[in-house]
Amino acid sequence: MPKVRRPCQAGAFYEANPKALREQIEDCFRHELGPGKTPNVIETGPRQIVGLVCPHAGYVFSGPVAAHAYSELASDGKPEIVVIFGPNHTGYGSGLATMDEGFWRTPLGDVEVDGKVADAIVHEARIVDVDESAHRFEHSIEVQLPFLQYLYGSSFKIVPVCFLMQDLASSKEVGHAVGRVLSEKNAVVIASSDMTHYELQSRAKEKDKKALEAVEAMDEARLVSVVEEQNVTACGVGPIAALIAASKTLGAKKAKLLCYKTSGDVSGDYSSVVGYAAVVLRK
Repeated sequence: MPKVRRPCQAGAFYEANPKALREQIEDCFRHELGPGKTPNVIETGPRQIVGLVCPHAGYVFSGPVAAHAYSELASDGKPEIVVIFGPNHTGYGSGLATMDEGFWRTPLGDVEVDGKVADAIVHEARIVDVDESAHRFEHSIEVQLPFLQYLYGSSFKIVPVCFLMQDLASSKEVGHAVGRVLSEKNAVVIASSDMTHYELQSRAKEKDKKALEAVEAMDEARLVSVVEEQNVTACGVGPIAALIAASKTLGAKKAKLLCYKTSGDVSGDYSSVVGYAAVVLRK
């Protein structure tokens, strides 16, 4: 029997019923904070996108922002492999952990882990372990999958990489290794991260603007230094830094902020917000 990583957030961060989940995702695309319409998937698009930054809160809060990134991906063609970098919120497992077999299940079906690519990343990076315990209760990677399945069904494979260690050196090492492994493949890398947590709207926007300017400059060292100097409480700084390193290795020439909103823009409570950003990196 193949290993199945079961969803831990169905019915919490997103709907557990397949029909309700599809409708919820469509609502994210149509939302006033989202792209405004559901995407047309162009399977044979130009494939210029090498990376995305997507948020990972409950779809009610961050789904419309994530939809901006997935709308861009839909018009760019269908990737065969999606490597997803996510922060480790639980503390379980290895400092840098992937899985090299099995399937990830969501209400929309099962997505296969690309074992060959995962093993190549482990070999190339030398600091990534195969450790499924890091993934069992972690939501940051899981919440990206229904959006991808909405676009492509289950006709793509994934490689999940969970970051408990988020220092610059480790992130760059993982990113460059992933870039080398994916160099001749039809792939996209997604960094799953929310931005500033639980601050005044004005303060969160000010901090996140500086961090996202470093992302748009594709400067991972500057990103990490801004985060440290400004005390930016983004949870996935390591994944974003690794994404920038991977994208440059894969020939990305420009990064563009597609959308930035906060939980306050959804709830109306601006006293303690979480920031959400969608960024696309292209050749």
